[in-house]
Amino acid sequence: MVDDINSLKQDLTRRMQSAIESFKHDLAGLRSGRATPALLEPIRVDAYGSITPITQVASITAPESRMLSVQIWDKTLVSAVDKAIRESGLGLNPIPDGQLIRVPIPQLTEERRNEMVKAASRYAENAKIAVRGVRRDGMDKTKAAEKKGEISQDDVKDWSDEIQKITDQYVNKIDEVFAEKERDIKQV
Repeated sequence: MVDDINSLKQDLTRRMQSAIESFKHDLAGLRSGRATPALLEPIRVDAYGSITPITQVASITAPESRMLSVQIWDKTLVSAVDKAIRESGLGLNPIPDGQLIRVPIPQLTEERRNEMVKAASRYAENAKIAVRGVRRDGMDKTKAAEKKGEISQDDVKDWSDEIQKITDQYVNKIDEVFAEKERDIKQV
């Protein structure tokens, strides 16, 4: 029985950590006014009848500090990539040039910084939702074990408290990462 809670805790911790890593990856695309390929990596493109990460249809480089270049491999996807970048909520205006799209990175204004903080906030909320989904899964497994007669009601209470404690730790980590990114974005 002790092994069961430990393996459950390990699984939940691993999955919650994965949600935080994904959140940090999403945040890497936000910032500064300095061009970085990570800025466009979260963008999804409607390609070949499905939603595909931009990195699977093009290569992204930063030839200058204020410019990104997106080299699209299939010329039929140029308009789809252009549309995806425009609608990404990043406030970017791509300039198509054949199979290459140039994306100038504008100087960050106060309004633009606030937009980036809102985007970071959305990423944080999505990460919290993912962590809560993992918690719900853990709670469901605990209740299923009780129904099967594998654990007692007292164990269910203890396990539930432990799962909630782990969840709270990860939600707090998300808040800390978001607060740090918010300070970074608002720094002039």
